[in-house]
Amino acid sequence: MDRRLVTVMGTSLLFALVLSAVFYQMVVGARKGAAKSPEPALRDVVVAARALPVGVTLKADDVKLAKVPVDQFPNGGFEKIEDVLDRPVVSTILPEEPVREGRLAARGSGFGLAPIIPPGMRAVAVRVNEVVGVAGFVLPGMRVDVLVTGRPTDQNTTVTKTILQDIQVLSAGQTIEPDARGQAINAPVVTLLVTPEQAEILTLATEGRIQLVLRNSGDRGVKKTPGRMLSELYGTAAPRPAAAPPRPRPQPVTAPPPPPVQTTSEVVVIRGNQRTVEQVAIKKPE
Repeated sequence: MDRRLVTVMGTSLLFALVLSAVFYQMVVGARKGAAKSPEPALRDVVVAARALPVGVTLKADDVKLAKVPVDQFPNGGFEKIEDVLDRPVVSTILPEEPVREGRLAARGSGFGLAPIIPPGMRAVAVRVNEVVGVAGFVLPGMRVDVLVTGRPTDQNTTVTKTILQDIQVLSAGQTIEPDARGQAINAPVVTLLVTPEQAEILTLATEGRIQLVLRNSGDRGVKKTPGRMLSELYGTAAPRPAAAPPRPRPQPVTAPPPPPVQTTSEVVVIRGNQRTVEQVAIKKPE
């Protein structure tokens, strides 16, 4: 056999053995290092056992404990189930999602809508016939304008006026959160989130006919509108009355001059053989 070939094969075999030994040492060292590294510290966290919609008051079977690494513990999370019991949900919590402080109302704050009403705000339910553009369909969380149609006592025509703008819908009928499939809700009663002053306006507006107008939730602008009269809609608005002519200034009243003083005198008149005496008025000079 050629000595050169033998030399090349021997060198290659030696190089392969060296590489195998180095690789083996690296694998064994990594395994030993992994065996020596401690397990990551875990911490209990309260998570939802099922989907928890808005308005639900948490019970023991609604939540459970799960383990998470200490460095991944969620802000506002809870370690004990008893810390979340009897607290209403104000924002939907998904299954296996950690329960956070911001998703719950205070214990004893009420049921249904009450816990989700921010401090200083009010919830007012109004009966409506339809929502413009969607034939009566509305979802909680949408924003609307409120119009009222009526006949003011000082006007002879029907008037429609925008009384509130950019108002949040809290609930539609008995529903206080959107449908899981995003389906709209046909509800004759809608609950709106308003300030105390707006609650007074809205309550007074129920004397007329209330209608809601949907708006883009990203459009938060408020526009001043003059309102519209029925006579304007049909082009039969009565012309404004002309200004009354100025009243003449009163003239001073002067007493009429006294009538001239008159007196009478007797005159004898003879006509043929007739003799008469007549009275003749004589005007005296003034």
